[in-house]
Amino acid sequence: MYTKFCAAVAKACLRLGVAGLVLLLAAVLYQVFGRYVLNSTPTWAESLALVLVLYVTMLGCAVGVRDAGHIGMELLGFLLPEKAKLPTEILIHLLTMLFGALMAWNCALMFDSVGDYKIPTLGISESWRYVPFIAAGVLIILFSIEHIVALLRGIEVEPAWH
Repeated sequence: MYTKFCAAVAKACLRLGVAGLVLLLAAVLYQVFGRYVLNSTPTWAESLALVLVLYVTMLGCAVGVRDAGHIGMELLGFLLPEKAKLPTEILIHLLTMLFGALMAWNCALMFDSVGDYKIPTLGISESWRYVPFIAAGVLIILFSIEHIVALLRGIEVEPAWH
């Protein structure tokens, strides 16, 4: 049940990432159109594109952890004796989970500290820049737990894009 939940969350992240890429493309195209055709650069388009890049990147990062698309010291596995492979893989996922927790925690502190500041061209709080990092940190924790449980049960985590 936990794996189905994680798969559904990962697929939702992929869909949100694609939607974010479409919005990003639209914002950049509108900015280029405004600059070269209308001779009036829309200042909000660049700021929106920068914020969207954060959301798309961090959602992709979290899904990359679930789909094992990250660098996971796989070369080390070939050098280790068979008895050490499982503990090493679990350690890698524990360290990844620690990274996600630290990222979520520290970005939550930043979220709180910049809440009163605004992105001038968008009129929204600077805190919105930290939301994708917090979400990705939490998702990395969830997906790392899924990998550890799968390793202990001797099964593979099926990638979200299947």
